[in-house]
Order: sequence, then structure tokens, then C-alpha cells
Amino acid sequence: MKSGSSHSIIIYTDGSSLGNPGPGGYGCVIVLLEKETVVELGGKSHETTNNKMELTAILKSLEYLKDHKASPEATIVIHTDSSYAINGITKWVFGWQKNNWITSTKTPVLNGELWKQLAPITSYFKNLKFDHVRGHAGIWGNERCDMIATSFASNKHIDLFHGELLAYDPRVLSKSFSESKHEAKNHITVSQKSKSSKTSGKAYSYVALVNGKIQTFSDWESCKAVVHGRSAKYKKVLSKQDEDALIKEWSK
Repeated sequence: MKSGSSHSIIIYTDGSSLGNPGPGGYGCVIVLLEKETVVELGGKSHETTNNKMELTAILKSLEYLKDHKASPEATIVIHTDSSYAINGITKWVFGWQKNNWITSTKTPVLNGELWKQLAPITSYFKNLKFDHVRGHAGIWGNERCDMIATSFASNKHIDLFHGELLAYDPRVLSKSFSESKHEAKNHITVSQKSKSSKTSGKAYSYVALVNGKIQTFSDWESCKAVVHGRSAKYKKVLSKQDEDALIKEWSK
């Protein structure tokens, strides 16, 4: 599981069980950066555990990607608050497979049916990484998945989003991968189609196109505050003439 692809997919997952065991649910937020699309998934089980729902959330996310023809080489980072899931997928599962799903204490692997499904699909995606996040710590993607999971667990209606990234809450991209020791180096917060031009020289202004609206800024920090974490075009220009020409071009 390594990084190194131009494709970038961000996933948040969470699981919940009321009673543990008891009725449970899972929630997923899948951000397809190249397609500028967000998909939320959720589901429930009448009798389950927290760990089962954590594993199910990861499994359902990866199954969705595979079913929708995501590249096996895509760079994928899954943010989860489950150390159990991360350790199982990145460490323990290899020994379990070798020992025919029997632990070192000669007992069947707990939640073996889920692990048997996770093993091949996590191997299918070659550039898969995991990022352990603290639960209930204000990380928006994790909080949204918790809301989805607990809603399904308690049999409450919740609308699941499936649409353009621009229409989704931008806080889903607010967690910088540099904050995590499990980070993916290829994290992208602005559309690849709209990378800023690295022109040299002192800026006259910064021009940004966000949600179909062109804005100009006198300094980079002001521009960054608007485009950060969103799909946007932005560019530094060196003169009033360059600014006018760019605005005219982007207005077409």
C-alpha cells in the first residue's frame, strides 16, 4: 500500500452500534477529487458491534469505488478513528490469511467474514493509505460519518449527498494531510484543472474564479482564504493589463 498516482480520492468512514452489540450503522463520505464529486453512503444492521460497522464502512467505500471503475492505481486515503481496522488491514490480516484465518491462540479470527472480504479489495487498490483520526474531535468528515452512522443505527432518516464537490460543505477538505503521520503526499484541495501559475515577479493582484464568479485580491492571503479547500481557478498576475486580459478570458 503505497502512494504515487495522479488520481486522488479521500474517504472518511465511521461505524456505530447502540449497545455494542445492538442495532448499528455505518457512514462513509467519498470525495472523488478528479471528478469533483462527493458520494455519501450509509446502512444499518439490526444486531452488530462497533468494530463490525467500522469494517463495513471501509468495505462499502472500497466496493463502491471498484464497482464504479476507480483505477486500481488511484491514490486513496481513508480517514478512520478505528485503530482496530487500521491495524487489521495493514498488519494482522497477512498472518491471518497465512494461518487460514486462525489466530495465534488457535481460535477463529473475530469478524472473519468481513476480514475475508477486506483482504482482497484492499490488495486490489495498490496506493491505499490509512489515516487515524481522533473521533469526536471536530474533524468535519469524521463528524459527518458519525452522524450518518448513528442515524442509521437509531433508524432516523438522513439525506445522503451525491453530487458536485462545489455543492458540498468545503470543510470536508479542511483537514490537511500534513497534520497526519499517515498522510498521502498527493493530497489535493484545489482542482487539478486549476493549478495556480507559478509566475515570477511581484504580484499586481490575484484573480480567482469560484462558483462561476470572478474575484480579484490584492494579496495572496486574501485569495487563499477564499479558494482554500474548494474547486477553483486562481492565478497571480503582474499588471493591470494582465488582470484585464485574464478576466476577459475567464468570462467567456
